[in-house]
Amino acid sequence: MGEFGKMLIGLGALLVVLGIVLLAAGKLQLPLGRLPGDITWRGKNSVAYFPIVTCIVVSVLLSLLFWIIGHFRR
Repeated sequence: MGEFGKMLIGLGALLVVLGIVLLAAGKLQLPLGRLPGDITWRGKNSVAYFPIVTCIVVSVLLSLLFWIIGHFRR
């Protein structure tokens, strides 16, 4: 049961850090979701966003972060 508790604490800390990053991104006016290459389709009564480039950028950054963490854990 102790390992499960540690995992929940770690996930909670990760969520707190993610929340702080999102708040900071909002204050810095980062154009996530509005990068060149992101698709915005405006219909007659609707709007659809396809943030393709934003997803690629976030994926590359997370991959780099996890690679760095894995490299130092060895």
